[in-house]
Amino acid sequence: MTNSYLLILLIMLGLSLPMFPQDRKSDGVDNVLEQVPYASIFLLKACGVKSKDNWGALTVTTVGSWVVAAGTTYLLKNNIRERRPDGANHRSFPSAHTCLTFTGATVLHKEYGQVSPWISVAGYTVATCVGIDRVLRDRHHWHDVVVGAGLGIGLTEGTWWLTHRVFKRKDKEVAIGCSGNTLDLAITF
Repeated sequence: MTNSYLLILLIMLGLSLPMFPQDRKSDGVDNVLEQVPYASIFLLKACGVKSKDNWGALTVTTVGSWVVAAGTTYLLKNNIRERRPDGANHRSFPSAHTCLTFTGATVLHKEYGQVSPWISVAGYTVATCVGIDRVLRDRHHWHDVVVGAGLGIGLTEGTWWLTHRVFKRKDKEVAIGCSGNTLDLAITF
């Protein structure tokens, strides 16, 4: 069952790479750092570090938070159409890199902050570095980054609250599958 969760992580990370292809430049560390909080969430769990949730709830809240943050950022970028400082395009507001990195850092904080505050500090430090890098490389204005960080934190808090409200009991199980030789998936909350 653990392998399926790691597969979900790899798919999620792979999907995030081409999401905003015109916003990517190969010379920045932000493309790699954006994935660090997500990788940390699942690597800590795989290494046996005690998180607040089991694998199922952890996966649902992480993927759900990422989907909500990515979708919201994508919609805002395509409707607001603010010009980037470097003039490359009109997709500056808000910073998707910053939003998605703060989303991952917030999930990391919610899951592992009780283990050590340094885990939260590390996650938010990485996210802050991504935002600073985006501004220093003239890909975003400061307000793009600040709003991206706020969206990442706020949307994750909302998704976290909603998923834990829907799946109140830890022993609740969601089963997906069909009869026969198809793959059945059961996620316990």
